[in-house]
Amino acid sequence: MLIVTWNVNSLKARLPRVTEWLGEVQPDVLCMQETKMTDAAFPALTFREMGYDSAHFGQGRWNGVAILSKVGLDKPRANFAVGEPDGEARIITADCGGVTVVSVYVPNGRALDHDHYKYKLRWMAQLREHAAAISSPDGNLVIAGDYNIAPDGRDVWDEAKLQGQTHVSQAERDSLTALESWGLRDVFRDHYADAKLYSWWDYRGGDFHQGRGMRIDLMYATKAVADRTTWCGIDRNARKGEQPSDHAPVLMMLGS
Repeated sequence: MLIVTWNVNSLKARLPRVTEWLGEVQPDVLCMQETKMTDAAFPALTFREMGYDSAHFGQGRWNGVAILSKVGLDKPRANFAVGEPDGEARIITADCGGVTVVSVYVPNGRALDHDHYKYKLRWMAQLREHAAAISSPDGNLVIAGDYNIAPDGRDVWDEAKLQGQTHVSQAERDSLTALESWGLRDVFRDHYADAKLYSWWDYRGGDFHQGRGMRIDLMYATKAVADRTTWCGIDRNARKGEQPSDHAPVLMMLGS
């Protein structure tokens, strides 16, 4: 089973690119972030015609998360399973092909002294509680999406130049460690130890072509799922061409 996460940075603007990519790659499950549309505007019928069930949690011009599946999509539920509901559309969960799949769009944080950064840390703590509420460490769980956190120095183009900024702060990285302590693994790192493997590049300054990126689109899975993963990848080709998203899809293949 091929599971993919992709921040599409406006599904309205990039629907033709997304449907073309789906037709070529044929993932079994696709987690999307930043759809930037309401539930009423979400093109569920288009995806249905391609063989995908879908669930979407949107709020219009901002945020928005979705799950597409052609291996079944059961018990879709928006927002967190425990605690106060988030006022923004950033998390959706569904059961797909025997795996509980969560698509997340973690808050950016903006700056270390900004209230949005505190919101980000609270959000990550609540994500850990969500994982514990919907699964157990020995269950079948994948939490995939745009985490807006680079796990370590290998995941950024220049660690020194990013000091004092969001995405690389110790508190943010500690929130990922908390997920790991609960029972999740960064599946991509199970397969690739190398540095400079990125999933996001700023549109400005030719960053993609000059290799100035970050790996912030992550797939965390419980041991039962991670151990079944036969390969992972980042589809850099989807970042090329006209009007691409600034993120590339990240893929994981599960064996039997």
